[in-house]
Amino acid sequence: MTDDPPENGELDINGIIQRIPHRYPFLMVDRITEIVPHESAVGVKCVTVSEPHFQGHFPARPIMPGVLIVEAMAQTAGVLVVHSLGEEGRNKLVYFMSIDSARFRKPVVPGDVMHIHVSKKHSRGSVWRFEGKAVVDGNAVADATFAAMLVDK
Repeated sequence: MTDDPPENGELDINGIIQRIPHRYPFLMVDRITEIVPHESAVGVKCVTVSEPHFQGHFPARPIMPGVLIVEAMAQTAGVLVVHSLGEEGRNKLVYFMSIDSARFRKPVVPGDVMHIHVSKKHSRGSVWRFEGKAVVDGNAVADATFAAMLVDK
């Protein structure tokens, strides 16, 4: 990767878009504040009312759809995988394979800053399994276990 993170393990939006193919309006991670290759990452999503899903979910009381919270976890995990692989990761895509469990504990609304914690449970071959947790203001808003598969671009 040409945009290696500094020693503190942070990635800005440019580092993220070098690692995963998602773009607006489907990019759900704004920054990576911590990344430990092959282990874990913490992403940040600044939730704003201008995001297109809030037009219909729900106009009178905008709430971020739970499936997009899980997608933010998956994208954070994707950055972790590609970053962990270094040069080998440049020619790979990370496909979401499964959600083994997901729980939604509190609504996420415009103005929230969501911290997305993902940890690798294990990997074998091209399949990686993760635990994820989304946190707003120190409170868990969602958690999930999920899997992803690496494929060639």
